[in-house]
Amino acid sequence: MTHRLIVLLLGLAAFAFGQQAPPTFENVRYGPHERNVLDLWQARSNKPTPLIVFIHGGGFVGGDKAKVRDTPMVKNALDAGVSFAAINYRFRTTAPIQDILRDCARAIQYMRYRAAEWNIDKKRIAAYGGSAGAGTSLWLAFHDDLADPKNPDPVLRESSRLSAAGANSTQFTYDVLQWEEVLGAPAEKFYSEGAEFYGLKTVEDLKSPEGKRIRADVDMRGLITSDDPPVYLSSPQPGGPPKDRGHYVHHPRHARAIKERCDQVGVKAVLYVPGDGGERPPAGDQTLLQFLLRNLGVR
Repeated sequence: MTHRLIVLLLGLAAFAFGQQAPPTFENVRYGPHERNVLDLWQARSNKPTPLIVFIHGGGFVGGDKAKVRDTPMVKNALDAGVSFAAINYRFRTTAPIQDILRDCARAIQYMRYRAAEWNIDKKRIAAYGGSAGAGTSLWLAFHDDLADPKNPDPVLRESSRLSAAGANSTQFTYDVLQWEEVLGAPAEKFYSEGAEFYGLKTVEDLKSPEGKRIRADVDMRGLITSDDPPVYLSSPQPGGPPKDRGHYVHHPRHARAIKERCDQVGVKAVLYVPGDGGERPPAGDQTLLQFLLRNLGVR
C-alpha cells in the first residue's frame, strides 16, 4: 500500500469520526534549517485550488505548526475546496527578526514552486496567524515582492505576495522604537528585546544606517501601500493603558494603527476590537475564514 493511499484512508477515517485529517504531506523541508518545515493538506479538486497558510505565534521563541490541528480551520478550508498549509520557522535564539520573516516568505515561495505538483493556484494564496503569526502575515501582505527572477535558487524566483491576510492580536510594527508612539509607553518597560532582536550589538547600532534599514524592513505599518491585499484585524484585549507584557504586546492599538494606515492609503481592512470600543466579530474563526475565502475568490 502506497504512502499516499494510507494518508487518504486515514484522512477519510478522521473525517468520518469528526477528527482533523492528517496532512497530505508532512514536515516537508522548504529551507536548510531544521525548523524550515511545513505541512500541507490538499483539497480534492480537478483544478488548482486556493491555499490558506497558518503561521503560528509564540513570540518568535516558541510555538509550532501543529497548533492548528486543534482548530476547525483545516477541515473548514478543505470543505470549501481550499488547500491548507502550516509552517514552522526559526526562533530568535538562532536568527534575527528580519531573517525569521524571510523564512516565512520562503515557505510561501516554496509552495508556489511546487504549485503544479500540489495542485495549487499560485495567484490565490492567503496567510493568517495570531501574535507573531499575525505580524508575520501582515509583513508578507505589505512587503514588496521578494521574487528575484535571476536567483540561482528557483524557489527564490517565485513571488512572496499574498491575496489576503488575517491577524489576531497582532503587532503593528517590529520596529519596537515606534511602540511608545502608539502604546503610550516605551518598549523597554514591558518588552525587553533590544539590538539583538535585529542581530545588532548595541543600542547605538539601532540608529545607525544599517539599523534604520533593518527597522524599516520589518515595519509593517510603514510598508503599507495602496496596491496591498485586504487584511483582517482582531484583538480580544481590553483598551486603556497597558497593564503587563501580554497586554502591551497584544494591545488593540496595534491593530488600530494598521487599520488607520490602511484607511489612509486605500487598502481594505476590517477591524474587530470589542475590548477597545470596537465591533465584536460575529463568529470567531469562522469570520476570519469567510474573509479569507471571499478574498481568495471562493465565496
